Amino acid sequence: MKIYLDLVLLINFFFDFILLMSVGIILKRKINIKYISLGAFIGSLSILILFFNIPNFLLFILKIIFSILMLLVAYPKGDLRYQFYNLIIFYITSIFLGGCLYMLNINMNYNHVGIIFIHNGISINFIVLLLLSPIIIYLYIKNTQMIKNKYNNYYLTKIKISNHEITGTGYIDSGNNLSFKGKPIILIDKRKVIFLNEGYRIIPYKVVNKILMLKIYKCEEVIINNKVIKNIYLGLSDEKFNIDGVDILLNNKLMEDL
Repeated sequence: MKIYLDLVLLINFFFDFILLMSVGIILKRKINIKYISLGAFIGSLSILILFFNIPNFLLFILKIIFSILMLLVAYPKGDLRYQFYNLIIFYITSIFLGGCLYMLNINMNYNHVGIIFIHNGISINFIVLLLLSPIIIYLYIKNTQMIKNKYNNYYLTKIKISNHEITGTGYIDSGNNLSFKGKPIILIDKRKVIFLNEGYRIIPYKVVNKILMLKIYKCEEVIINNKVIKNIYLGLSDEKFNIDGVDILLNNKLMEDL
């Protein structure tokens, strides 16, 4: 079997370049294309060690050393902690990309009968892999950032009210600025608190271009991520919250306390 060394080096350089760029984008590092290209070149040379008869453990250690060298060249500024996070994201991204490409290879190149997989003679062209890799990494970064931004506003929430304790997932809602006598109001689906039937107040609040009435109760205390907050009202919402896994809409004013 013929092995085109220049092609192997080029493909390895391409993948390493994508991974190093991903580290910079995810961790918001200062990206210098010249340094990243040099780091990717060093990474591409690591493929040469596969041509030597080296024990697996030593091969593993050499790959880690090459990874560290790549990152030190691509992102030279920063302390040990800075480089450690670079290395972690580099490997997480590598595993994700490698897993996706492996899955595509298995699904396209093999047929299976039960748990037996048989090669069907089809091979994924390297050009296809090169084209798919940036798309996979782009979707990974985009969704990682979306999840980070969205789920940073999720908080484990406990509400103590009328000798009951309500536990659920709270979400800081930038649109919830409701208050009563200067105290913030958090919202919950009224179907989750059918035991509340007395000791409430009814206040008006504006939604779009109409005025609605909201039933509110004074909470004994609200615990958000183990932090106790008092002087909060609980409002009963008539509508279910259209946010994934959220039970309680926290007040935007609570951001200052968390």
